[in-house]
Amino acid sequence: MKIIKTKIKDLYIIKQNKYTDNRGNLRVTFNNRVLKNKNFVYEYCTTSKAKALRGFHFQYKYQQAKYICVVKGKILDCVIDLRKNSKTFGKTFKILLSDKNCLGLYVPEGFAHGYYSYEKLNIIYYKLTNYYKPKFESGINLLDNQLKIKWPSKSLNISKKDRKLISLKEFKQSYKYL
Repeated sequence: MKIIKTKIKDLYIIKQNKYTDNRGNLRVTFNNRVLKNKNFVYEYCTTSKAKALRGFHFQYKYQQAKYICVVKGKILDCVIDLRKNSKTFGKTFKILLSDKNCLGLYVPEGFAHGYYSYEKLNIIYYKLTNYYKPKFESGINLLDNQLKIKWPSKSLNISKKDRKLISLKEFKQSYKYL
């Protein structure tokens, strides 16, 4: 495994090792020696259908750093930097994660996270540094024009909950930062 730095401080792409032979393949999705001292305490796996758009979610209390990889399928993974005093506050970062490119993304605390699913079946695996606390969950609307994100399709499957999320402008007024 190899860490690749991005233009956003502490946001890393993780190139995973994949070994293939005539039986199939083995992929090393996580190695604590590479992502040192991240204190992951919680894991889960989601499935998403094609054209599903999820996010942008965050916990304003009990914040979570996340490590995300795709076990099956392909997603456009996107994050927003919401950290106090960050030079890239309000900026977004997008990356394609798939079972073919064997990339993962380490997202530090203080970011909102969302993604778009390309394939009929997408299986996304997460490791987190804090437990899910729905009482402290919020998010930013995926379709907020201020973010200037072009999603791969105009036909999107978005939950009612995610459609009601606040804009980045409202986030700045209500929370200021994470």
